[in-house]
Amino acid sequence: MPLDLATPFDFSGKVVLITGGGTGIGRATALLFARHGADVVVAGRKIDPLEETARQVREFGRAATVVPTDVKDEAACEALVAATVATYGRLDFLVNNAGGSRAKTWRTWTMKDFDDMLSLNLRSVWVLSRAAAAAMHETGGGAIVNISSGAAMFPVPHSAPYGAAKAGVQNLTAVMAVDLGSWNIRVNCIAPGTIKSEGFVNAMERMNLVPDEAGGNNPVGRAGLCEEIAWPILFCCSPAAGFINGETIYAGGGPANWHGRSPQLD
Repeated sequence: MPLDLATPFDFSGKVVLITGGGTGIGRATALLFARHGADVVVAGRKIDPLEETARQVREFGRAATVVPTDVKDEAACEALVAATVATYGRLDFLVNNAGGSRAKTWRTWTMKDFDDMLSLNLRSVWVLSRAAAAAMHETGGGAIVNISSGAAMFPVPHSAPYGAAKAGVQNLTAVMAVDLGSWNIRVNCIAPGTIKSEGFVNAMERMNLVPDEAGGNNPVGRAGLCEEIAWPILFCCSPAAGFINGETIYAGGGPANWHGRSPQLD
């Protein structure tokens, strides 16, 4: 199919489902899709932030639906996809953004903690993607974007289960891209570095740290913005990325294997 170079980011008539859509990267992504014409479904556990995202989406003249969902619950994930299709008649894009981590010393991680990390960050991606892919297949295809983390690429102390789960997301992305290609569904992954989400900024404030200094160990020299992750997500869903499939894009201000500052140039 030839690429329409005039309007590669026109998402009019399309529907995007975003988990973890109440704050941070999820909200920024919802608003960016709305700016480009998409109708939006946002899901998460806390309804008030989701409602605020939906309110802002509607300011762009787009429809927005809130579906409270615990992505660790398989039935809830399947109901989320079903509700999206029932409301809009289609599902074009899924952004598996919901996730989270915690820091605990090696000996204090319990098996329940480990299972919870995998359920939230990895199993949910599998469950939601299977349900969403079936819906996309009915209308000719679509795209899935998974959100991983720099923690999948290099060790983050006290966060082994989280890093392992996110590494699994990257492998799952590649396998799903292969398996779903015949359904005209592309699957890609964005792995953010340190991002100035509400949670990160609040944590830095509690520790009297400057977010850009604490998160700036990269060639760019600062932490990223939520919008700087939303744009790659939008791109991966667009026809402009039609030949990009099964990839993980690291968005962390520099190469994932870079661990020091460059010397000052004259």
